[in-house]
Amino acid sequence: MTEATSVANRYQQLESSRSSFLSRGREAAKLTIPTLLPPDGHNGSTEYYTPYQGVGARGVNNLASKLLLSLLPPNTPFFRLMIDDFDLEKINATENRGMVEEALSRIERATMGEIEAGAVRVPVFEALKSLIVTGNALVYMPKKDGMKVYRMDRYVVTRDTMGNVLEIIIKESVSPLMLSTQMKEELADKIEDSAKSIDLYTKVCRKDKKWEIYQEVAGMIVPESEGTFPLDKCPFIPLRFIRVDGEDYGRGFVEEYFGDLKSLEALTKAIVEGSAASAKVLFMVRPNSTTKSRVLAESPNGAIVSGDANDVSTLQVQKGGDFRVAMETATVITERLSYAFLLNSAATRNAERVTAEEVRYMAQELESALGGVYAMLSQEFQLPLITLLLHRMEGSGKMPKMPKGMVKPTIVTGIEALGRGQDLNKLAMFLQHIQPLGPEVIGSQLNVNDYIARLGASLGIDMGGLVKSQDQLDQEAAAAKAQQQEMMAQQQVGDMATKAAPQMLEGAIDNPEMVAAMAEQMQE
Repeated sequence: MTEATSVANRYQQLESSRSSFLSRGREAAKLTIPTLLPPDGHNGSTEYYTPYQGVGARGVNNLASKLLLSLLPPNTPFFRLMIDDFDLEKINATENRGMVEEALSRIERATMGEIEAGAVRVPVFEALKSLIVTGNALVYMPKKDGMKVYRMDRYVVTRDTMGNVLEIIIKESVSPLMLSTQMKEELADKIEDSAKSIDLYTKVCRKDKKWEIYQEVAGMIVPESEGTFPLDKCPFIPLRFIRVDGEDYGRGFVEEYFGDLKSLEALTKAIVEGSAASAKVLFMVRPNSTTKSRVLAESPNGAIVSGDANDVSTLQVQKGGDFRVAMETATVITERLSYAFLLNSAATRNAERVTAEEVRYMAQELESALGGVYAMLSQEFQLPLITLLLHRMEGSGKMPKMPKGMVKPTIVTGIEALGRGQDLNKLAMFLQHIQPLGPEVIGSQLNVNDYIARLGASLGIDMGGLVKSQDQLDQEAAAAKAQQQEMMAQQQVGDMATKAAPQMLEGAIDNPEMVAAMAEQMQE
């Protein structure tokens, strides 16, 4: 591979288009959480800028927490597996839609279990904070070891006019010990023995209807790093917070409030420094006075010294009015920022289990407050994540293979942010509307088994063994019918015996020997 076509050279070419976004991101991080996007050349000993106000950091953490709870609600699927009526007709399952919904619900719960087992909430929270501040983050989903998040200073990306990703290049610093012996030998003249780290480039490029991926070190392709992925199942997911047409990178939420954050930072700094100056106590002694400043300074509390009290005065900063104006202005700006970052929202409680209605309300609030950003995250993050997980679970045998092209994952946002939870309300409303028809009409027209199956699917309950199957119902009905027939037969026998008793009595009277035999049997 020549220098002109190397991945390192391509990375350097694309850095120029990223520089302006990187500068704005670092400025936004400086006013909120500086460690989210450190300055170039940082290390463990780098001293970061400390903001004078904490509204920015508190707002970012609060907004990221609410986005995390809405995007990945605990123990509740945030997506639905959809299959339309035409596909149901193809597999002859129209009349058993409840059973199909129940099966899809089991797959949804299994997928959520896979997400919980992968411990992705911590890296997702990190990615959301980077998105809010810098507007960009790259999420990588390996087959093992959970999830990895790259800051925007670690990768470059190119998109087409529609915003579709065309190329991703990641730059990482790794230890030379990670290289194979063969690579070390071939790169001996390019890598110094004392080098503690080397640059590893990972290139993901879209070609036709697939993704091609490989890694490069010092112009040499890493062995066994080449591979391909389907177009909709790429493990690298570049995220944007605010999309602007024609731009390869996104804009951060903090960037929209630069004015307020900068003003609050300046006012808070002035108030803090002015308050420190005002808090300093200085005593002034008139020159050439009988009162000696040295005597005052060295005298203990309660001592008796000679002097004139009029010779001593206290220095005071007469800036109370200016401080009041600055504090009032800072208060107004703080209120605006608190509203923007949803700090004043009380949509959820601090509890171990948050109700579905609370999460649904918060999703609606995020949708209205962020102007569609929440919906975009659902399409650019949630949908690729679920598609990738379903593909991997099918390949590993953790779930049955679904008919190709029939079952599609759908992310439900806004008011219906909890997916199947909304179906519960619809089923309840349906039953409420048909109740005036009467129990006889409902019993004759409503398929109770299918209704119960759909109800359990909407609640996300595993219906296995909970509700009797049709075979169990048929067996119980047959057993009850057989028992009823047996009781009827016994009753018929009893009736016949009752009718025959008088005739038997008359015959016994006419036959004394029979009466004697019956008496002996009774005694025995």
